[in-house]
Amino acid sequence: MSRFSMVRLAIALFLFPTAIAVAEEGADRSAPMTARIDQLLLERLKSAGVEPAPAADDGEFLRRAYLDLSGTIPPVAITRDYLADSSPAKRRQLIERLLASPAFASHLASTWREIILKPTDDFQQLQNQFALQAWLREQFSENARYDRIVEQFITASSEQDGPVYFYDALDLKPEQLAAETSRIFLGLHIQCAECHDHPFDDWKQRDFWGYAAFFARVAKRDSAMGRISLVDQEMGEVKIPESEETVAPLYPGGSAPSDRFGGTRRQKLAVWMVARDNPYTARRAVNWAWAHLFGRGLVEPVDDLSPLNAPSHPALMEELTQYFIDSGYDLRQLLRTLAMTDAYARSSQNVDGQRPELFANMAIKSLSPEQLYDAILRLGLIRETVGDLSSQAPQPFDRSQQRLQFVARMRTVSLDRTDFETGAPQALALMNGPPVSLATAPETSGFLKSLEAPFFSDEQRVELIALAAYSRQPTAEERQRFSEYLATASPNEKKQALGDLLWAVAASAEFMLNH
Repeated sequence: MSRFSMVRLAIALFLFPTAIAVAEEGADRSAPMTARIDQLLLERLKSAGVEPAPAADDGEFLRRAYLDLSGTIPPVAITRDYLADSSPAKRRQLIERLLASPAFASHLASTWREIILKPTDDFQQLQNQFALQAWLREQFSENARYDRIVEQFITASSEQDGPVYFYDALDLKPEQLAAETSRIFLGLHIQCAECHDHPFDDWKQRDFWGYAAFFARVAKRDSAMGRISLVDQEMGEVKIPESEETVAPLYPGGSAPSDRFGGTRRQKLAVWMVARDNPYTARRAVNWAWAHLFGRGLVEPVDDLSPLNAPSHPALMEELTQYFIDSGYDLRQLLRTLAMTDAYARSSQNVDGQRPELFANMAIKSLSPEQLYDAILRLGLIRETVGDLSSQAPQPFDRSQQRLQFVARMRTVSLDRTDFETGAPQALALMNGPPVSLATAPETSGFLKSLEAPFFSDEQRVELIALAAYSRQPTAEERQRFSEYLATASPNEKKQALGDLLWAVAASAEFMLNH
C-alpha cells in the first residue's frame, strides 16, 4: 500500500463518519436544524427589539431560489404553475427540484471558480479556468463530500485533476499558494504576515512561511500535448525573506505535522485540513453557504474567519458547523437546510431597527455577470444557444466570445453581491452594446416575434413580459403604463415599441437584482 493510500485509510477510519452511520441518522436531517436556525435568529431579533420582515410573496421567493440555486431566472411556464399552486409543500418541492437539476452543479461551479481564480482575459488562463470549472461541476453534480473536494484540491497532481490549473495559475509559488488556499478553504488571511508579524492578529511571519513550506516541493512535470501535471519532490524549502532561516512546515497555529502515516507535505496538509477537529475548514464552508443564500456571512468579511473576527451569531455558527460535519460534509444538504428556513423566505422589505447582521429581512443582492447573462438569455434577449433551456441547465462556462465579452464588461471588483458597483461603463454595455442592442431589435429577437402573435392582446403581452422578467404578475400601474405605451404605437411601430419595452425591463433595477 502506498503512503498516500495509508493516509486516505487513516482519514476514513479515524476522521470521518462512515456513509452507513450518516444514513442511519435519518433520511431527512434538515428539518430539526432548519427549525433550530429560525429559533436562534428569532431569539436574537427579540433581544434586539426588532420584528422580522413578513414572508416574501411567491414570485419573489421563486425568483430568489432560482437565482441562488440554479443561477438564472425561472421560465414563464414554471412561474405560472408555481404562482397557481396552492400546495403547502410547494416551497420544499421547488428547492428539491432545483438542487437536483444540472443547473445547480453548473451554478456552484461558476461561483466557486470565481472564488478560487482571479478574473483574466488571457486566452490560456481562460482555458485553465474552464478546466477547473468543469472539474468543480463534476464534483457538485455527484454531490461529492466537501472534505473530499478540499483533499483532492490540495493534493492534485494529474492533468485530469482540475485543481492543477489553480497551481499553474499561481506559477507554483509557495507564498501565493499559501495565501490563496488559506483564504479559500480556511478563511484565514495569513498573507498579511508574509513580510512581518501581523499588527492586529495573532499570525506571525513564521506562521505564514511555515504554512507556505507545505507547497515548497511542488513542481511541474513534463506531460504530453501541453497538459499540466504536478509532482512532489524530495527536496525544496522556504526561507524567511531577507534571511537564511529555513522554515519547516507548520499548520496555522504553530503545530508541526506528524510523520506517523508518512506521505508528502501536501498530503499531510490535506489530512489536517479535513480533520473533524480542524477549527477552520468546515466553518469556512458554512460561512460561504450562509453568505451565498443570505447575502452576507455569519462572519464578515465572509473569507476572514480570524479568531479576532467573531460571528454575529456564535451559537448558530457552532451548531451549524457541527451539523455540516455530522452530515458528512454534504454541501447540498447544507444549502437545502438553509433554503428551507423561514429566514430565507422573508421579504427583502426594510423593517424598523434592522441591521444587516440580524437577518430580519432578506438582503438584496446584485446579479453576478454570469447570472445576468443567463437571465437575459432566459428572457429571450440573446440569440445564441447555451445548453438546453427546457431542462433548466444553461452552461455558465460556455466559451462564446459574446458571453465572455459581456461578463468582462459587467465584472465588478468585489465578490460581495450586496455591494452595488455597476457604474456607467457596465450600464452602457448593457444598454447599448451587444448582445442586448441586437436582441431587442424586432428583426432578431425570437421573444419579440412570439409577442407579436395576433392572438395576444397588449395586456397579455405586458403580463408575459412581467412574468418572464420579474416572476410575478404586473402591477396595476405597470399594466396601465405599459399598455398605454403600446397603444400609442401604430401597427408599423408596434414591433419597435415592444423592443423598447423589453429593453427597459431588462435594464431595470428589479431585473438586475435578486430580492
